[in-house]
Amino acid sequence: MGDITVRAAEVALRARGQRDLYAILRAGAAGLDAANVAALLPAVYLAIGPAPEAARLAGVDQGLLGAVIRAGAGLPPVVAAVGLQQRLEGLSPHPLFSPPIGQSAHIALPTRGERPDMPAFSDTAFDRWFDSTGARYGLGLYGEKRSVYTSAQFADSMSDERRMMHLGVDVFARAGTPVHAPLDAEVLSVTYNADPLDYGHTLFLQHDGFITLYGHLGGSLPGLVRVGQKVQAGQVIAHLGDWHENGGWSAHLHFQIIADRMEQFGGNFWGVGHESLWDVWNAISPDANLLLRLPDSAFQI
Repeated sequence: MGDITVRAAEVALRARGQRDLYAILRAGAAGLDAANVAALLPAVYLAIGPAPEAARLAGVDQGLLGAVIRAGAGLPPVVAAVGLQQRLEGLSPHPLFSPPIGQSAHIALPTRGERPDMPAFSDTAFDRWFDSTGARYGLGLYGEKRSVYTSAQFADSMSDERRMMHLGVDVFARAGTPVHAPLDAEVLSVTYNADPLDYGHTLFLQHDGFITLYGHLGGSLPGLVRVGQKVQAGQVIAHLGDWHENGGWSAHLHFQIIADRMEQFGGNFWGVGHESLWDVWNAISPDANLLLRLPDSAFQI
């Protein structure tokens, strides 16, 4: 315990006056063994005392901080993510949409200038543009850095860095399009997230060892499923929401896999993460295409 106390004191000293506390924590965990990793954060709180950095640490999900520390120590950031990709690959998911995306006209919708005439997803002009493509489905990319996430709601007290790396796969289609459960599951949460550019109507399903998130849904959601309900693969669980009910976006589904909820026990979860912590966020939310099963070419122009 003496060693971890010394290490925590070093971290506390380095943290004073620094803007990026994530980097301080990550660096401070280097070389720690598994037995000491869990002890570092509590020891840092003791070492910092009433300094302003203590409040900044406390203002962030403590599970996320633990994942950053584990990554800094060279351990898997999220224990629940170990082996998850292999388990997901062994499943036989039902298509989320009918007709399936892969059997219909679809286009990739990268946002970094690859389609210079494409309006932003939060611009009502996007609907007309998307209709003009003739595609039934449009695909927003996992792991893409998006400039739209610049407001204060995409930042936290640990650093000045905005969360801009997309943690799900977006599927654009007409408002009202039914969404089907990919696997048997239990309904974990049904809620409405009302902040501008948030999820609007939101659904979480609990599977065996992981969670799936469905954001930007329609107002039909509460009438279709309820918390604790068992749903079967292929069952209609939601519809795509229109602008007024989905957070202020063109109609689409934000589909995300979550290996660990951290301490996010309400009806919301991060849909974007920090670029500097991408290894951590990738462990928390692996690529949702592990369940969509679309070829890489579907996400390319």
